[in-house]
Amino acid sequence: MAGSASPNQFIGPFYLLLCRLRAVNSAQGKVALITGAASGIGKATAALLAAEGAVICAVDFDPVGLDAISAEALSALTITADCGDPAQVEAAFARCETELGGPDIAFLNAGIAIGLSDLTQLDDATYQKIQRINVDGVVYGVRAAIDRMKRRGGGSIIATSSLAGLIPFPADPIYDAGKHFVVGLMRSLAPTLTRDNITCNTVNPGITDTNIIGEQTKDFLIDAGFPIIPASQIAEAVLGLITAGVTGQCWVCQAGREPVSYEFRDVPGPRVANTAPVRPPVPLRDGWALG
Repeated sequence: MAGSASPNQFIGPFYLLLCRLRAVNSAQGKVALITGAASGIGKATAALLAAEGAVICAVDFDPVGLDAISAEALSALTITADCGDPAQVEAAFARCETELGGPDIAFLNAGIAIGLSDLTQLDDATYQKIQRINVDGVVYGVRAAIDRMKRRGGGSIIATSSLAGLIPFPADPIYDAGKHFVVGLMRSLAPTLTRDNITCNTVNPGITDTNIIGEQTKDFLIDAGFPIIPASQIAEAVLGLITAGVTGQCWVCQAGREPVSYEFRDVPGPRVANTAPVRPPVPLRDGWALG
């Protein structure tokens, strides 16, 4: 109803506190596979989930960064892999299953930006580079996670999107398009996986302290008085999604604010002979499109 509030609409401080209290039971002993784990949001999430009792499987293309995770006593299984390569993603999940029993949590966080606004200057190699990580990598990760989680009786899949997955971002439209893809993918998967006890959600951070923004950009934002979100704040939102039991949600994360579940409006439906708007039959079965 209009004007009402619930955990599905606003994730306030008391609700997040409840999630943290539940996390002792929800994260303890769970296996969490994290891509892009060697730095930024992935590294912060690995540290937080490890502190909550989870067993970490850290995946990244940067072996030096993964070595640093091991040195920080996270007791993580570290796997060097290119998340844009389907064979390497499948191998990482297979190793996680063989050595740790399989993921209960998959945080698909690997991503890049290209910082290019003029598409006439976009070459094919750059386009393919960002798509294979930001789009293909999420598909490969979700596919591998679903397969293992079904065998484990359920799980939680979270993908890192962005505010750019909800609004226009003219500074980097290809990055923006990829993050919109992540939102659409996860929201569409969510209702199909509830029967398997698998939740699908996204975190949608604003500008966060990660390797995507360089030191020059950070200095520019700081000088302008614009707050940069610490990666640890996004890690807290990931933990909240894991423990909240919700699905199909996109949690907006902004500096100085609690996460908010973004509210999507329904689109106008078709009308038939002056009747009320009608909806398509749900669910449409596999094979509904000819390809």
